[in-house]
Parts: sequence; C-alpha cells; structure tokens
Amino acid sequence: MIAAQFQTFLILLAVLAGTALVARRFNMAPAILLMLSGVGLAFVPGMPPVELPPELVLLMVLPPLIYSASVAMSWREFRNNLRPIVLLAVGAVIFTAAMVAAATHYVIGLPWSIGFLLGAIVAPPDVVAPLAIARRLNMPRRLMVILEGEGLANDATALILYRFALAAIVVGHFSLPLAAGEFALIVAGEIAFGIGVGWLSLRFRKWSCDPQVELTLSLITPYVSYWLPEHVGGSGVIATVACGLYVSWNGPLLISASTRLQGIFFWDLIIYLIEGLLFLLTGFQMRALYEKSKAFPLDDIMIATAVVMVIIVLARFAWLYPATYLPRMFSKSLRARDPSPPWQWPFALAFTGVRGAVSLAAALALPFTLPDGAAFPYRDLILFVAFGVIFITLIGVGLTLPPVVRWLGIAEAGRNEHVAAHEAEIAARRQALDAALKSLDALSEGKEVSDEVMRLLRARHDIRVNQLPDSLDPTRHDVSAAGTALTRELIVAERKFIHDLLRDGQITDETRRRIERDLDLEEASLANREYQGAPL
Repeated sequence: MIAAQFQTFLILLAVLAGTALVARRFNMAPAILLMLSGVGLAFVPGMPPVELPPELVLLMVLPPLIYSASVAMSWREFRNNLRPIVLLAVGAVIFTAAMVAAATHYVIGLPWSIGFLLGAIVAPPDVVAPLAIARRLNMPRRLMVILEGEGLANDATALILYRFALAAIVVGHFSLPLAAGEFALIVAGEIAFGIGVGWLSLRFRKWSCDPQVELTLSLITPYVSYWLPEHVGGSGVIATVACGLYVSWNGPLLISASTRLQGIFFWDLIIYLIEGLLFLLTGFQMRALYEKSKAFPLDDIMIATAVVMVIIVLARFAWLYPATYLPRMFSKSLRARDPSPPWQWPFALAFTGVRGAVSLAAALALPFTLPDGAAFPYRDLILFVAFGVIFITLIGVGLTLPPVVRWLGIAEAGRNEHVAAHEAEIAARRQALDAALKSLDALSEGKEVSDEVMRLLRARHDIRVNQLPDSLDPTRHDVSAAGTALTRELIVAERKFIHDLLRDGQITDETRRRIERDLDLEEASLANREYQGAPL
C-alpha cells in the first residue's frame, strides 16, 4: 500500500517536471497545464484515485504558501496599499458571497443559508494562480501588490464567513451583531498573535547561529502561527500573514547571510513542489466528481455553475469600480494623496479573479450529515459548483488575461516602472558602496592594518563599482552581457581544471567542494546582476 502511494507520488513529480518543461517551451502558465494534466491523469486506466483531503490544504499546504508570500512581500507596499487591499480582501469577498446567495436563492431556489455558504466558498480569489499568470505580463507593480495582498488576506474573510454560514446551517439560527463582533475579535487577536510568533521566531533563529536549525525554525513558524488560531475558532490566515510581514520587515538584520542563501533555495523548492502538486491534485478530483455526477442531474450542475460564474465575475466588477473611484470623489485629501488610476487598472484587477484549491478544500470539508443524522443539504451540488468555478476561472483567465492586458495597454506602464526600479537599484548600489568606502578609514582606525590589506580592500571596492552599469541603455547592456558570458566561460574552465586536479589526486574532495562553492556563489552573483541589465 505504502509502495503504491509512493509510486503515485513519483508519477506526480515526473508529471510536474514534464509539464513545467512543456509550459516553458510554449510560453504558457504552468498552472493551466498542471490542472489539465491532473484531469487527464485521473482518467488513465489503472491510475489509482488520488483524493485531496481538505485538512491537507487547510492545515498542511496553506500555511507555508501564505507565509512565504507574506515574507516575500514588502511591508511598506502592503501598508501603503492597505485601503484597496482591505476593500478587496474583506469588502469584495462579503459582497460576492451576498450576491451569490441572492442569485442562487432567487434563480435556483437554494435556501439563503446554503447560498451564503456557497458564496463564502467561491468568493475568494486564489493566492497562487493569479500571480503566477500576472507576473509574466509586466503589469504595474501596484496592481501586483494589491493582487498579492488580496490573495493573502481574503482567505481569512472567506473562511470566517464559511464557518458562520456552516454554524447557521447546523444550529439553525444566525446573529449578525454577534458574528460582526466575533469577526473583529478574531482579526485583532490574530494580528497580535502573528506578530508575537514572528518576534519569537526571529529571536530563536538569531540565538541558534546554525543555518540548518534556522531553516527548521522557519519551516515550523507558519504552522505555529496558523494552527493555534485555527484550533480556537479563528482562521489562522491573518496570523500567518502578520507573522510573515513582521519577519519580512525585521528579518534582514537578524538572519545570517548563509541562512538567507540556503533559505532562498530551500523555500523556492518547497513552494514550487507545493503549488505544482496542488494544481495537479485539484485536477485529479475530476474523477471522483464524475463518478458522483452520475447520480446527480447534469442540468442542475450546469445551471448552478453558470449562475455562480456569472455572479462572481459581475460582482467583482461591480465592486471594484465604485471602491476605486467613490472614496476619491468624497475625500479631497485622498484625491491629492492618491489620484484616481486610469479605468484600465480596476478592469485588470477585476478580470484577474482565479479561484483555487482553498475553495475546493472548503467544499470538501463540508460534513456529510447534520447533527440529527440527516444528509447535509446540497453538499454534492456545492462541490460540483466549486470545482467548476475553479476550472473555468483558471483556464479562462489563464488563456485570456495576456490578450486582455495587451488590449488594456497597461504593460507599457509596467515596463516603465521596471526601468525606473532598475535605475533606482543601480543608484542604491553605488550609494551603498560609497558609504562602505567612507567607513573604511573609520573601521581600520586603531587596528593594525597594513597598507597591502588597505590596497586590496580598495581594489575590491573599485571592482564592484566598475561592475555597475552607468545606465540601462542598450549599448551598456550589450557590453555587460558580453562580459557576463565570458565570465561564465572562465568559471567553466576553472571548474574543469579543478576537476582534473581532483582526478589526478592533487587535491581532496573537501578542497574541491570549497572551491566549487566559491565558484557557485560567483555564478549566482552573475545571474543576480543579469537581472538589472536585462533588456525590456
């Protein structure tokens, strides 16, 4: 049994790697191909069914995804865009859930409580898929920050609504004032708890002074910040976001360089595997849903899915435009501080509303029966609609967003921002090097430092300064690219020579590994510098 499960896991990893290669070859978003691959694999003869346990997503997968995205996000950008993020992550989710409840009640005839439950499940856009698609399109930085911030926080709103709606169905009554007070208490408590976990995590990591221990603590951190609030009735999402943002803002001066270098590769691999397997497993659920659909009227499934799809699309547009322009109409200070964006920006935000695995996990987590033993009403219908919305939004948005972005003409603004950011980066690097050079004499004062050492330090400084381009013009880029290519060839030649020395027995394996580490770091530095001179 265990061997068969491990074989299935290896098959999924192979499909994940193969799909990534195909996606790169055809310049497509991997998430689309991964989900389609999961659907195809689900119907391969002899392929064992692979279920997606809801606790796997909500308790095992969601914490590291949210924490990693929060750490990667700038606290300053999150704070500066807090108003639009809250309007989307809280306001848009509640508005969409209410619209879905009203539409399914009056068009399909679902009870209000079931409609709100379905609305809470399908209301929050995914935190992973939209960004994976949008990052490839040179969208303006502010739009990306808002999308990322919304994706981080909206799951909390949706999961809290989900629990309120589920409790109303199970218990049979609902109190809006009580729910609102509980919601505010959960938000405040989770923010405080998440900041506390982030503070403790950074202190423990600083005391450990061991990269392996620090990485272990970093892996534990999102689960600590998520599980305890979730266990006592919260969502855990807000606490994890608060923890990640705290670590992002306060970590750079407390985390060692070796830990940071290893952590980048460690977390990149973890998130890559989690996201890829999540999309594959989501597609795999098609097989189980297909088996259940045989006992369910197909017309009901199609009509319910179509109604919900139309509502969540229209609700997002109906919310975003007033939320973008009405506050500026009534607030002169807001207009002066943050002028109204062009209409294309809210259109792009409204169009990028992909639903993901959290919606499916919430649907799968519904109980099969009520406390009195009766079957949970409309459970299968909710499950079918949730999967249909995920499938349609991912494939539909993934395929149509690139032409829509080109039609809106916002990619040019993104490219201009990219150029400005690179210019600012070059200036910051120069200023940092100048500051370091000015501090050299002060640092060496009172120490027995020979003239030879000082010459070497100044030569190191001059080399680093000369590596920086004067500007991002194409001529400088061509020179920089040629120098980078030749440097790579020199590194290859040095690697080959070191390997020959090892084979001839002139150096040990340990010596070869130390030299290779220096060459690896230099090659990684080349890749990092290529980013700043890349043609746009």
